[in-house]
Amino acid sequence: MTFTLQHTDSKTNARAGLITTDHGDIQTPIFMPVGTLASVKGVHQHELKDDIKAQIILGNTYHLYLRPGLEVLEAAGGLHKFNGFDRPMLTDSGGFQVFSLSGIRKIREEGVEFRSHLDGSKHTFTPERVMDIERTIGADIMMAFDECPPGTSDYAYAAKSLALTERWLDRCIRRFNETEPKYGYKQSLFPIVQGCTFKDLRQKAAENVASKNADGNAIGGLAVGEPTEVMYEMIEVVNEILPKDRPRYLMGVGTPINILEGIERGVDMFDCVMPTRNGRNAMIFTKHGTINFRNKKWEMDFSPMDPEGTSYVDTAYTKAYVHHLFKAQELLAMQVASIHNLAFYLWLVGEARDHIIAGDFAIWKAKMVEELGRRL
Repeated sequence: MTFTLQHTDSKTNARAGLITTDHGDIQTPIFMPVGTLASVKGVHQHELKDDIKAQIILGNTYHLYLRPGLEVLEAAGGLHKFNGFDRPMLTDSGGFQVFSLSGIRKIREEGVEFRSHLDGSKHTFTPERVMDIERTIGADIMMAFDECPPGTSDYAYAAKSLALTERWLDRCIRRFNETEPKYGYKQSLFPIVQGCTFKDLRQKAAENVASKNADGNAIGGLAVGEPTEVMYEMIEVVNEILPKDRPRYLMGVGTPINILEGIERGVDMFDCVMPTRNGRNAMIFTKHGTINFRNKKWEMDFSPMDPEGTSYVDTAYTKAYVHHLFKAQELLAMQVASIHNLAFYLWLVGEARDHIIAGDFAIWKAKMVEELGRRL
């Protein structure tokens, strides 16, 4: 994988770049739809590629390990062949999912012992095991195994957790370097910066990650309950240290405004379940604010979903029709809203990229943030 920094905004730290993988190019800044179980919920692969114009999607190591399982994925020739998405993919390490199973897992130096949320069966993830699993899944970008501590952690726990994550990172890198891709194309490993909301821990973590000279780097453990301004401060602290010639990935963030604020602070890659999860619950995002389609106010509104046309579904469906679909609990409602939201997110980062290159990102971003915060 290579990264070319193409343009940096003169008034902010916003960047436009190009990631090149064996499965294709990715123009940054970029939003990555989440395909937890080898599927972006409610969305066909052709819709992802042709309508939403997704350049890269995610898979989840924990969930794919449990279902369909490594035997199936390897027999298929990896996740790309299994789900038919022939563009770049990224897998997280499963760390966040494992650590969210607080009542049914045990953290040790060796790794994490946990019980499946499906059937209660016992499993163990070690840094080495996770690298082997991600090799079998076969994503273009693999994430290192880390502990994702609660956002409310005190300093002592956060420091202890970070030290464990850093030891695990060394083991991940060692295992990654002594193994080879399984399916004839290259894979990259991204370390993850942790440290909760403590500036000195984030600086220490970023310096350690930067020293590994990885193809790209990630920022984890944010948007987990801390105030938004604290999240932005931590991004700034970390991005002052992470190398400028490698892509920076902010994990699990977030709202359209969060994404624009992250871009302004030098983040290149984002993912979040919000576009599809909120879409399934009748909320869509537009450039003028959010719409809740369960509200009766849309019952007789026959204008397009988003008259600005930021998604291919906008002119095909009226607000009144989508309101009806949700009221009637039609499955099409969730599909239409999910596709719209994903297309909007991709439109948003594409517009940000264009304005970074044009040199007026700061002016455009300020106007967009004001609009995006509205409830319609």
